[in-house]
Amino acid sequence: MKTILTCLIFSLSLQIGYSQAQDSTSTYKKRVLETTEIDFLSSYYTQDGSNAAVTGGIGTEELTDMTAAFVVSIPLNDDDVLTIDAGISAYTSASSSNIGPFDGGGRANAFVASSGASQGDVWANLTGSYSHSSDDRNDIWSAKLSVSSEYDYFSIGIGGSYTKLFNEKNTEVSIHGNVFIDTWNAIYPTELRPFGDGQGLSNELFGFYTITGNSNYNPTFKPFKDEGRNTYALGFGFSQILSKKLQGSLALDFVKQQGLLSTPFQRVYFSDVADSFIEDFHLADDVEQLPDSRFKVAIGGRLHYYINETFVVRTFYRYYYDDWGIKSHTASIEIPIKLSDKFTVYPSYRFYNQTAADYFAAYEEHVSTDEFYTSDYDLSKYSANQYSLGATYTDIFTKFHIWKLGLKSIDLKYTQYDRNNTLSASIISAGFKFLLD
Repeated sequence: MKTILTCLIFSLSLQIGYSQAQDSTSTYKKRVLETTEIDFLSSYYTQDGSNAAVTGGIGTEELTDMTAAFVVSIPLNDDDVLTIDAGISAYTSASSSNIGPFDGGGRANAFVASSGASQGDVWANLTGSYSHSSDDRNDIWSAKLSVSSEYDYFSIGIGGSYTKLFNEKNTEVSIHGNVFIDTWNAIYPTELRPFGDGQGLSNELFGFYTITGNSNYNPTFKPFKDEGRNTYALGFGFSQILSKKLQGSLALDFVKQQGLLSTPFQRVYFSDVADSFIEDFHLADDVEQLPDSRFKVAIGGRLHYYINETFVVRTFYRYYYDDWGIKSHTASIEIPIKLSDKFTVYPSYRFYNQTAADYFAAYEEHVSTDEFYTSDYDLSKYSANQYSLGATYTDIFTKFHIWKLGLKSIDLKYTQYDRNNTLSASIISAGFKFLLD
């Protein structure tokens, strides 16, 4: 779920900004942010497919997620801005419900949701950031701190950036870095837990249910000893106004991860081990095992071309590779169409394809002698198409008010995402920006 959401909402890219500062500050210095801004963001996401990683590459991927977030930007003075970002996401997942498929509510099956506790969860995040701009607005420093949690992990992140504008603000260079310290609370598939604590087949689970197929069920599973994971990210950006109508930017990002990079509740099945079942559910041979380090590199570029007062063309390309064997290409185009002073629509299209990780194989295609293995289709070879249509309403005079909040803009967007490996997803998002009087 995080990966898809992450594929729909987030990508490694550089956003081109425009400075509104005056060249001279001897008589007047414009504030970086004139007044407090409040953004309310929400989305509804749904997906389905038949390659669930929880059940070893087969089974339902049905999931729904609802997210809400508030972003409050507060000008502390002419030069400094404090931003607080608080978000919460609640999901229900037929896929993750099968971490514990034996709920007694019907015959267990990888394609049928369980009613266990793992069928849903809530993710929460709180991020605070501070930015400072120099008097001439040519230097911008920022720092941030974030905390997020879910039922199986807790994360703390710190980061910062520096941006330099020169050449009469036609050129911009930047550097940013982030560190995330994560701790898993490892949750394992129900049938494997007794073998982690030494009970094995004497556990009451196997006394209540009859094992069919290979009745001498004996998985190779061992719990992970280290449940920590650290992520270090470093990025560089460059943007340039090339002409009155054309702008370009480049971004280079490096990410290093260390620690527990396997997902503890994702099953794997071996082709050289006899199959064991409870009801219609295939009992796991192990959970995925992945290296404890990963290095990622992404390089991308944008070109924005102003055609006229009605049309703008925004293009993007990114190349990515990592030391797990994945290489990918992303290309997108967006064409904002200004219908009036207040209304803009922006259709867009995004194409993505990637090679498979060295450690990926489909259901029952791994062998027990492999050192690393996963059947997570996020790490498989696939291509994807994403179509979006958005609309923005802008009221620069904030005539509409709720209490002391003037409405500045409304943004609505629908996105359809389809992979060539059965996964299909859609998301409806909305954003409302208010200014505090």
